This record gives sequence, C-alpha cells and structure tokens, in this order.
Amino acid sequence: FLLQHGWFGGIASGKTHAAKVLERLGARVLDADKLGHAAYAPGNDAHRQVIEAFGSHILTSGGTIDRAALGARVFGNPSEMKRLTDIVWPEIAKLAAEELERLKSIGTSWTVVEAAVLLEAGWQNMCDEVWCMVVPPHIARQRIMERNALTAEEADRRIHSQLSNDERISRSHVVVDSSGSKEETSSKLIMEVKELSQRVLSSRGIHLAISSPL
Repeated sequence: FLLQHGWFGGIASGKTHAAKVLERLGARVLDADKLGHAAYAPGNDAHRQVIEAFGSHILTSGGTIDRAALGARVFGNPSEMKRLTDIVWPEIAKLAAEELERLKSIGTSWTVVEAAVLLEAGWQNMCDEVWCMVVPPHIARQRIMERNALTAEEADRRIHSQLSNDERISRSHVVVDSSGSKEETSSKLIMEVKELSQRVLSSRGIHLAISSPL
C-alpha cells in the first residue's frame, strides 16, 4: 500500500516549510523541482528534445542546459513556455512515477509529490489526494517583497501569473491557510495529518505510519 499525495501552493505560501513538516511527520517528499533538474540532465530524452527545440546556444560549455538562458527565452512568451513544458513536464512525471514505484517496492506507505505546477501539469492524476497551501494575496505580496527585494508591482505580477486561490481551493481535497506564523501552520498540518490517518484507517483499514508531532 502506498498513499500518494499531491502538494502545491502559490508563490510565498510556505510550501517548503510545509514539506519539511510533512517529512518530519513521516511522509517521503518528492520535490518536482529537483526532478526537473534531473529531467534536464544529459542522457535524458528531455535534454535532447530541449536542445532540438531551442538550439545549442542554451548549453553551457560543459554540455548541460543553462536554465537561466532558457528561462530568459521562454518567460513572458506563452507559446515558447508551452513548447518547453510540453517537453519537460512528461519527463518529470515519468521520473516521479519511477520513484514512486521504487518507494512502494521498499514498503514506503506515504509519499508527497510537492509541485508548484501540480494542476497545470496534470500530475494530480497520480495522487490519491491533493492538498494545497493558500495565503491571501496581500500577505503573499509582502512576503515576496521582503524575500526577493521586489517592488509591489513586481510581486503582483508574479502572483497574478499563477492560479488564483479560488482555483486552487476548488480542485483540492485539503486546504491549509498559511497566513499565520510557521508555528501556526505547523499545528494546522499536524491536525490535518491526524485526520488523514483516521480517513485511511476507516476507508482502507490500514494504519498509516505517522511519526510523533514535532
């Protein structure tokens, strides 16, 4: 038995902190961004396809893809961005599926796929439940301005380039509001995980391996 969760949220919603909490509670977290780095690595199909699509000038002297150069090419250009994601997202999904199968084979009971673009990429289809973090836009704006030294206008552009909170909530099984402190968010997560354990026990008769609270 392997319970697979999708975990996502908007910019500055505290996804990284939440993933660490879930790990401490016993989840095995798959970071889609790290899988993305692997997808770009030489030897993978995505590496070859990206070069064919965007040219060899996006390569470093060592033959790896310069993600900054590639990003400059596609950001702000929806057609080019789609061209890239049509190549990379399936490769990330393939790598995630392989890792999930490996974890299942060694007896892992609970995994979390953390991905900012979980819904856009269609990866929710590999998950039993979808959980998301939401934070009001005005709080996200303040966090982005402080963390990235951006203006309010720049922060708003990043926020508005993503799904709205209403869209996230409508497509999630569990929603965690992270507008408070990290400690408050941790407490909410612990409560949700306890409820998850009860759901799994009642629906499948299986005791989910949950570690003690932090």
